[in-house]
Amino acid sequence: MGPHPAVAAIRLAVRRVLHDVLNEHRASGARDEPLVLAACSGGADSIALASALAFEAPKLGIRAGGVTVDHGLQEGSDRRASEVAVRLRTMSLDPVDAVTVTVGRQGGPEAAARDARYAALDATADRRRAAAVLLGHTREDQAETVLLGLARGSGTRSLSGMAAVSGVRGRYRRPFLQIDRQTARKACMAQSLPVWDDPHNADPAYTRSRLRHEGLPALEKSLGKGVVEALARTAQLSRDDADALDAWAAEVGETVRAAGASGEAPVLDAAKLFALPPAVRRRVLRRAAIEAGSPAGSLFAKHIEEVDRLITGWRGQGVINLPGRIEVHRRCGSLVIRRRDEAAAEH
Repeated sequence: MGPHPAVAAIRLAVRRVLHDVLNEHRASGARDEPLVLAACSGGADSIALASALAFEAPKLGIRAGGVTVDHGLQEGSDRRASEVAVRLRTMSLDPVDAVTVTVGRQGGPEAAARDARYAALDATADRRRAAAVLLGHTREDQAETVLLGLARGSGTRSLSGMAAVSGVRGRYRRPFLQIDRQTARKACMAQSLPVWDDPHNADPAYTRSRLRHEGLPALEKSLGKGVVEALARTAQLSRDDADALDAWAAEVGETVRAAGASGEAPVLDAAKLFALPPAVRRRVLRRAAIEAGSPAGSLFAKHIEEVDRLITGWRGQGVINLPGRIEVHRRCGSLVIRRRDEAAAEH
C-alpha cells in the first residue's frame, strides 16, 4: 500500500525540484553532495515541506538540512524556534539552524519581517554553502500575492506573484505553488506530524491575514471555488509575459542611449523612447533609474509614470524626483537621469 495521496503529492513536488537542483549542481562541475535546506516556521506547509525533503533527498544523494527563523515578535517565540529545530532534527535533517533576527519598521510590519527573514535565510545559506533553500508557499499564498499586487496597481510583474525559482543564483525554490494548503495539512495529519498555527496568520491587523480570512472567501462565495486556481494560473501567465517584456527592454536599452552621451548617468534619446511600445519603454526607464542609483524596492509604477510623461506628454515640465535622491529631467531632446548631488555640482 502506497503513501496517503497528500503525502505522495508533496513528495513528488519536492522530488522534481531536487532533481533540478542536483542537475544544476553537477552541471556546475561540482561532484560533492549538494546541501538543500528547508525553511520551516513550524506551520503545516513548511513541516510538510521538511518531511518531504527528509524523505526524498537521501534517495538522490542530496544532504537535507533545515533552518527556522525567530522573528522575536511574540512571547515565547525563542522557545518555539527551538522546538521547531528539534522537530527538524528528529526528521534526520542535518544541519539545522535556529536563527534570531531583529525586525525593523521600514515598509510596515509584514514587509519588515519578510526582509529580516530573507536576510537570515541568505546568511544561513551562504554560511552552510547550501545549493538551494526550499520555501513552503502554496497555491493559496500565490493567489493572495496576486491579489495584493492587483491592489497596488503595479502592472504585469506585480501580478506574476512568486516565482518557482528566485534569489541569487536561483537559491530559493517553491515546490508547492501548484499544491493547495489543505493538501499540505492533510500530509502532516497522515504522518502524525504536529504543526503550529501562527496567530499572526489570523490577526486582522495584517493585510494578508484579512485577505486570507475575508477577501478570498468572499471572492469564492461570489465567483465559485475556482478562484484560487485561476489566480495562480494568472500569476504564471503574467510572469511569462513580464519575462518576455523584460528581455525586450534589456535588448533595446542600449539602442536608446543618446548619441555622444558620456559619463555614468544614463542619458536617453526621447524620440527613440517615444517609438517604443509603452510596456517596453517603461521598463527601459525603470532599468535606467535603478542604474542611476534609485532603489528598486522603493521605485513604484507611479514614479515611472511621471518619468514617462516627460516622453509622451512633454509640456516643459520640471525635474522629476525619484527615490534615492535621483532626479530626471528632459534637456535638448534627451532624458537625463542622475543623482541630485551630481546635478548640483554642475551649477
